[in-house]
Amino acid sequence: MPSDRPDSLSSALTRNIRTLEQRRAREAVATTGQQKVIVSITSFMGSMPFVYLHAAFYGAWVLAALGMLPGILKFDPSSFTGLATTASIEAIFLSTFVLISQNRMAEAADKRADLDLHISLLTEHELTKLTEMVEAVAAHFDITTANHPELSEIKKDVALETVLDQIEAEQQKR
Repeated sequence: MPSDRPDSLSSALTRNIRTLEQRRAREAVATTGQQKVIVSITSFMGSMPFVYLHAAFYGAWVLAALGMLPGILKFDPSSFTGLATTASIEAIFLSTFVLISQNRMAEAADKRADLDLHISLLTEHELTKLTEMVEAVAAHFDITTANHPELSEIKKDVALETVLDQIEAEQQKR
């Protein structure tokens, strides 16, 4: 079956991909040592080797505490207080690392959302101007356009503040 994929990407798309990759590279260079450590820790925490390590560690702890490992003295009473304390402290640190990573991801998502909003507003503005131009060309060549009720709406430029105020008003009604 023939491929529907073009042989090459458009120059604009290629340029945009290159720009995004350059931006990501600059952001990676600007990442602090602490951030790199946190990314490494959370990457490991979200992996199966992390699960296997914990299963082995806590399994060995339980077996040793119950005296089921030969040559190892019982070191944690049957209430497993040491195990519970160790797991609790680890959970505190792990959840902190996860929250820090989530904050970074939320910051990146906010940047992408802002970019999407700017592009959408720019597109809306350009389409409004394009509609005006097409209407002017049609008028110049004495081409009658359908008297569509949405045509006058399309020609209105979007006022960001008004849209945001309306969104906030609707949210306050809830």
